[in-house]
Amino acid sequence: MNAMPVLPRRSRGFTLIEVLLATALLAAGLALAFGTLGAATKTVQRGEVMAQRSERMRAVQGFLRRRIAAARPVAFDTDTASLLPQRFIGDGERMRFVADLPDYLGQGGPYLHDFSVDGGGQNGRILLTLGLVQSGETIEDRVPRPPEVLVEGLESARFRYRALDSEGKLGAWQDQWTAVEQLPLLIEVTLRDADGSQWPPLVVALPMATATAGAASANGEIL
Repeated sequence: MNAMPVLPRRSRGFTLIEVLLATALLAAGLALAFGTLGAATKTVQRGEVMAQRSERMRAVQGFLRRRIAAARPVAFDTDTASLLPQRFIGDGERMRFVADLPDYLGQGGPYLHDFSVDGGGQNGRILLTLGLVQSGETIEDRVPRPPEVLVEGLESARFRYRALDSEGKLGAWQDQWTAVEQLPLLIEVTLRDADGSQWPPLVVALPMATATAGAASANGEIL
């Protein structure tokens, strides 16, 4: 008895609907993957921008805090009208005082620190000009030293000053420091970036101001 011949089974292919469905699923998966990757990339970029901004703030405020706190009651000039020694001059956009210069910034010793606000809008910056002080006078360098750019890209910057009143209590913040022969007790620096972001307020106490403030209070003067 002869066996029946076995016919080969025809392989069943994918239908058009199955191919379209698979393609749609693949496209959806790729879109989800790229969307997730894009969101992760943006998150990382935002994190880097925030980290850079925070590092910039810490560096600038740290430098300002160290330099301001190092202010000394040393005269850098004499007022021609009152003949008073000038130990601190300040307003909302500029302040000048003497502090010892660290070795990494120069030769060391007492130097006039001249902080000034330059520009505004979206191009504001704070400049620092240094000058050697000897015998109550600021000595000009033979080769003028260009000012150092401490920070740029600011919308605004402001300095304010505070000291004791006639009753020995902390007075109000002042935009202008007129007691040039004395140091203020506190200095406030407020900065705002070009994008409108406000920096944390920086308030620095001047340890060397206590002696001059005490002497002025004993004489009944208002700082």
